[in-house]
Amino acid sequence: MESYKVQQHLYDVIVVGAGGAGLRATFGLAEKGLKAACITKVFPTRSHTVAAQGGISAALGNMGEDDWRFHFYDTVKGSDWLGDQDAIEYMCKIAPAAVIELEHYGVPFSRTEEGKIYQRPFGGMTTHYGKGTAQRTCAAADRTGHAMLHTLYQQALAHDATFFIEYFAIDLIFDAEGACRGVLALDMNEGTLHFFRGHSVVIATGGYGRAYFSATSAHTCTGDGGGMVLRAGLALQDMEFVQFHPTGIYGAGCLITEGVRGEGGFLTNSAGERFMERYAPSAKDLASRDVVSRAMTIEIREGRGVGEHKDHIHLNLGHLSPEVINERLPGIAESARIFAGVDVTKEPIPVIPTAHYNMGGIPTNYHGEVVQKKGEDVDAVVPGLFAIGEAACVSVHGANRLGSNSLLDIVVFGRAAALRCAELIKPETQHKDLPANVLDKALERFDGLRHANGSKPTAQIRLEMQRIMQSDAAVFRTGVTLKEGCEKISAVRDSLKDVRVSDRSMVWNSDLIETLELANLLDQAVATMHSAEQRPESRGGHAREDFPERDDVNWMKHTLVWVDEAGKPRFDSRPVHMKPMTDEVEAVPPAKRVY
Repeated sequence: MESYKVQQHLYDVIVVGAGGAGLRATFGLAEKGLKAACITKVFPTRSHTVAAQGGISAALGNMGEDDWRFHFYDTVKGSDWLGDQDAIEYMCKIAPAAVIELEHYGVPFSRTEEGKIYQRPFGGMTTHYGKGTAQRTCAAADRTGHAMLHTLYQQALAHDATFFIEYFAIDLIFDAEGACRGVLALDMNEGTLHFFRGHSVVIATGGYGRAYFSATSAHTCTGDGGGMVLRAGLALQDMEFVQFHPTGIYGAGCLITEGVRGEGGFLTNSAGERFMERYAPSAKDLASRDVVSRAMTIEIREGRGVGEHKDHIHLNLGHLSPEVINERLPGIAESARIFAGVDVTKEPIPVIPTAHYNMGGIPTNYHGEVVQKKGEDVDAVVPGLFAIGEAACVSVHGANRLGSNSLLDIVVFGRAAALRCAELIKPETQHKDLPANVLDKALERFDGLRHANGSKPTAQIRLEMQRIMQSDAAVFRTGVTLKEGCEKISAVRDSLKDVRVSDRSMVWNSDLIETLELANLLDQAVATMHSAEQRPESRGGHAREDFPERDDVNWMKHTLVWVDEAGKPRFDSRPVHMKPMTDEVEAVPPAKRVY
């Protein structure tokens, strides 16, 4: 092994990732007087939160009657009763204050005539426990994530937080007692290694959408946090639940927000029929995302798709006035023009369900503390380790996330993690000595990949993984295809031993960085495929054609999955929290999920 010089940095808390969740945690920590360092592989305002379009949900009631309890009910139902009701209560109750706080920080929300924050309807959002339609999604035109991310970065800078930009997190570092004490990272500008030490580490690295061939995710969404957690011998949760957004641009994967349907856009098949009326008679085009994606997939399968290959669907907004489009959906008109060559005022947008969001991730409680199963204790806290945002599984989204709950999730739990760190850590606390060999395992793995000299290029292995995930872990799944998928994805994971890294330089865009990302993706691809194979029911984003019904007797539980060094998964479970946190709201008992 090559000998590497590693620079050491001491902080109270290390945040990994500078999307919405990481930035909210970073300035929350700085605000509390803790010395926080945020390490991020891309410039903060290039983080994937920037691509969130539709809005952030909160029962403000600006556009009609609303109540956080209605939001709570919708989120539990949307989760197909796999969401933890205590965490969902925490999120929905805090939501109005969280949005007002964002407004005070400077997020330029769109406005109503009276000057209040504009709110649009979104899929699965109702009033009176499913009886009316809620306008709950607070929007900044169709660039809400962009507005939030820039505002949160400005706040973090205003609070003097320290950023290490274009640093790649390689592995988590634990002490002998099993407490997380830092991160080994690579400065991709200089090609130097750094050990960031903290009393706590907050993982905010986003999802692993790039495990799929067609995804709305940026190329940076490689699930680096989940990869590090699996390598540390910890479990991930509910990995079989992947959300396909109904409307990715056909051929490009670029997201077309649900806000288009919230503003009155609708889907049609080759006969020009508004088919959602058949699948969700009351909610129609604003049914929950898993419902709409499955309906579109059935239409295509049954030969009613549009285009030369009859393999996609049309999204129509030509009936909306150019004024409405320019004011509320300017970015969509631009994306459709660039990526589909379409003028939305005159012709429909070609769309297809596209991998979009990971409901599963690193299991946490509602403080953002990572929890694991230890003996009888299903919620044992891993000392010093936090996870927030899409990297985490709290679980407020359960088996299916409602649109506009993700931007809420990142600010609520980013804030919660900062508050919890401030309770546990006193500023200026001395760092304990760590053994001299604490970095050896991480450095050895890094060196092994860096000098890998097999026969398969990184790009080839990555493409094989993406195609298998796209075909065998997609909108519809069956026992047969999942069994095949498990064998195929495990074989691809195995082929990483034979990878060839041609560019070993430790700087940006090198083969080495892409190989490190691929290793993270592959473990989570294995976790997803095998988790889906072992759950014989349909629930939310996990639709089994051979088990079309939900099985609450045997499967109303969270899947826990470990992937060992050889790439072999093993499973356990933990119960879903069916009780809310307080008696301010009643538990929602399981029912058939219809829209």
